[in-house]
Amino acid sequence: MSDPNATWTTLVSAEDLAAALGREDLAIFDTRHSLAEPEAGEASYDAAHVPGAFYAHLDRELSDHRKAHAGRHPWPELQDFAAALGRWGVTPQTQVVVYDAADGALAAARMWFLLRALGHRRVAVLDGGLQRWQTLGLPVDANRPVAKPAPPYPATFDENRLLDAAQVQAHLDAGGVLVDARAAERFRGDVEPIDRVAGHVPGAINRPYAMTMRDGRFRPAQELAREFADVLKGRDPRDVVAMCGSGVTACHLLLALEHAGLEGARLFTGSWSGWIDDPSRPVARGS
Repeated sequence: MSDPNATWTTLVSAEDLAAALGREDLAIFDTRHSLAEPEAGEASYDAAHVPGAFYAHLDRELSDHRKAHAGRHPWPELQDFAAALGRWGVTPQTQVVVYDAADGALAAARMWFLLRALGHRRVAVLDGGLQRWQTLGLPVDANRPVAKPAPPYPATFDENRLLDAAQVQAHLDAGGVLVDARAAERFRGDVEPIDRVAGHVPGAINRPYAMTMRDGRFRPAQELAREFADVLKGRDPRDVVAMCGSGVTACHLLLALEHAGLEGARLFTGSWSGWIDDPSRPVARGS
């Protein structure tokens, strides 16, 4: 029997979340998003969502598009994200659960890492997302909840976990690990459906985020820990920096590392789209 008052810090099952609905300290967020149709996620939310869930938009609340030269989904400013959390009623005591359509890559893991970078530990991603929730026949509704506003979230981002392109180059020069979570064909530069240049950062290694999944859910922690050991090669997890196309699906890799018991990996916030913003930066192709 699961504990309906448990604390979750990486993943939570649909069954455990269902048992906890109605908890006073619980805040649920729907972050479904389509890169091709940026308003489709919110439209789907308005049609049906986990009861009590708020909607957090990747472009509005989880990114700051006023920033230039910072990739396609620039990391939000502290004051803006802290104020948004306050409007939703999130405090340091809140147990947050975030979900998207299925695997967490768009954009549940992004919100998870935003909160983790603030030092908020009580945040987890719904394993299997809304897809598994609905497959199990668990309840949905179409009502937008009314928040109980709180002051802006009282914390600052851990800047040591957020790297720009120059810091990533220095990290590589010092022998650090840079892991690219994009699909292999994008990493190699065979195709590039989104960004204007194909390829990858020289020195990066490829581990597509989908490798962490099985049957729509995260693979067991022990399995992932064994595989990540081959990536780490004895290094501390803090020596790992994750990237992707724009700093969103990379957060899925950070979540997988922490699920595997490997805490402290960092994010290249601009990722590939930020790297190629400067045409003088080198580009590698092939495997």
